[in-house]
Amino acid sequence: MSRADLIAVLERPYADTAEGALRFFVALVNVLRPHNPYDPAAATARFALLGEIVALNAGHAAMLHHRLTQIFGTTQQVSLFSEAGILPNSALLTELWRRTAHRVLPEVPDPTRLKDCFDIVFHRRDDHYWLSAVPLEDKLALWDAISRSRDGNETQSMAAHAHTEAQMIEAMLALATRIGAMGLEPELTRVLPRLAEFESPFVHLGAEVHRIAASWRQRHTHPSAAREDERHVLVLTAQCRELMAKARRTAAGEGTSLDLTFLFVRMGQSLRRLEKLGELLGASLKSEVEPTGDAAGVRTGAAVRWVPLLGELVQGENNRNSLREPFGRLTGLLALRVTELSGRTGEHYITSSRAEYAQMWRSAAGGGFVVGFMAFIKILLGKLVMAPLASVFVHGMNYSLGFVLIHVLNFTLATKQPAMTAATIAASIDESEGKARDLHRLADLVVDTGRSQFAAIAGNVAVAIPTALAIALLYNWLGGHHAVDAEKARLVLHDLAPLTSLAIPHAALTGILLFVTGLLSGYFDNKAAYDRIPERIANLAWLRRLAGPLRADRLAGYIGRNLGGLGGNFVLGIMLAATAPVGYMLGLPLDVRHVTLSSANFGFALVSLDFHIGWLTLLETLAGIGLVGFTNLTVSFSLALWVALRARGADLGSSGSLAVLVLERARATPARFFVPPRE
Repeated sequence: MSRADLIAVLERPYADTAEGALRFFVALVNVLRPHNPYDPAAATARFALLGEIVALNAGHAAMLHHRLTQIFGTTQQVSLFSEAGILPNSALLTELWRRTAHRVLPEVPDPTRLKDCFDIVFHRRDDHYWLSAVPLEDKLALWDAISRSRDGNETQSMAAHAHTEAQMIEAMLALATRIGAMGLEPELTRVLPRLAEFESPFVHLGAEVHRIAASWRQRHTHPSAAREDERHVLVLTAQCRELMAKARRTAAGEGTSLDLTFLFVRMGQSLRRLEKLGELLGASLKSEVEPTGDAAGVRTGAAVRWVPLLGELVQGENNRNSLREPFGRLTGLLALRVTELSGRTGEHYITSSRAEYAQMWRSAAGGGFVVGFMAFIKILLGKLVMAPLASVFVHGMNYSLGFVLIHVLNFTLATKQPAMTAATIAASIDESEGKARDLHRLADLVVDTGRSQFAAIAGNVAVAIPTALAIALLYNWLGGHHAVDAEKARLVLHDLAPLTSLAIPHAALTGILLFVTGLLSGYFDNKAAYDRIPERIANLAWLRRLAGPLRADRLAGYIGRNLGGLGGNFVLGIMLAATAPVGYMLGLPLDVRHVTLSSANFGFALVSLDFHIGWLTLLETLAGIGLVGFTNLTVSFSLALWVALRARGADLGSSGSLAVLVLERARATPARFFVPPRE
């Protein structure tokens, strides 16, 4: 784009109508739009060139002023101010369906609505990227140049200004009415029951905006009449925000739902928009500066609020039919609730002292012992002839009940840790806000986490293999034959070879399943709190008669504290058992490699081959087990940490600085990643 291209658009003769003004702005934005919308330098240069041309040529500035007057003085603007960038009242699935349908078959734009004019002018979905990259000072400089101009029709300019103010008032009324209705939603009153008992600021907000609207109308009829101050509206919106924050804290402890999360997002968007419109209207009325008035007054008054608002409206319209925007926003908030609950559990998996470290070894040893028997039961089940669905069911029950038993006995399964500990680290990163002292403390937390996970996986493997060896030798002594035939044993060794099999991709797939299990554990914990499952169990009449009130209360309390762990472990077993059959049905080489189960299988294979394997095969298999464990942990931990950071909106730059500090500790004292320092 050159200076001549911009001047050609500015001097091109368009009809002196609202339709002509719309065609003009379409052509102007088409010239301004950079080829790469993500290039801030190009966007800034083009916008600065437009500002320079308009500042040096009074005719171009007057023409821009006139075209803006035509657009803002004749269009309906309420829908733009009250809807752009704000989620509708429909449910999430309904909104996703609407957006999908409109992307396939777009709506017909109505040029009499400013909302549709924005869609026509900024028709590219990435227009808000380059527009937001332009510095605010450049936008204000262009605003100043246009505001200083005179287009020869002061009456039309004043009428357009009054029309826009009236539309803003109507938009504020619409927003306040919706906020009042949302404040009475059962989902919100469930977590804030006092809203139904006392005067709610959500409802009172509507009455206050109505007073402002009546005052504005009276003032335009009788200019000497006193007007209602907008500051009380801002006080009420602040009170509404405080109540929302309290509701979020309550929901974090009592559980949340998709409807409540949707309500939080929509109400937050509506309150922010109402605040911005109130501030903008107040600044405009206080300064008493019309678009044709003093530029300095405009800048200190309405301009600094108008410019960011217009950018926000453009972004809202660009994302109006985006499928990712509402889904990502809501799932992010739900993930925050889930990862917060997982993070509380994760604190128990991080050891700092030698006593805690030793306890982790003992707990992991118990988990490895149980897994050894689970592997043996799997071998016995494999000898039965069953239908495919029955086979998946019984193998799934073996895994699920075994994992649940590990949880009930307070043992540790190493690969269940990452999803929990990642949420704890993400919460700490979010709270640190990039402070150097806190980042050093976080680096120590990461080291403690890595050491704890090493202890857990080493404890699992160190006991799972001897347990499997002992069971296999006892079975051979009692039955006179091996539990696993030689061909199956060689297949087990082959499946653990990292270079000649799919052991590592299968371990990565297992890591994904472990990550999903962590989210499901958080979901079940949230479900227990939201649906008050412990209280409902404690109030079961038949349970209280059968077990007595004291035991019923204890059972309810245990389920309330452990539903996430129990449900997550149970689902993990089903997923591990079903992966290979699903892959077979789809014609895909899907399977799982779990480090503890693989270790136990290795022990049975050794006995079946009478320990007659070469050193190279032994080293290759042990390396495969180590890589399987590393892949299990790395994949599940990375995914869980990424989701937790995104859900919290934590500073990813801080996480990068944190990684540097962790690497420094690894170079300085690598032993700390395996053995805790002396206290």
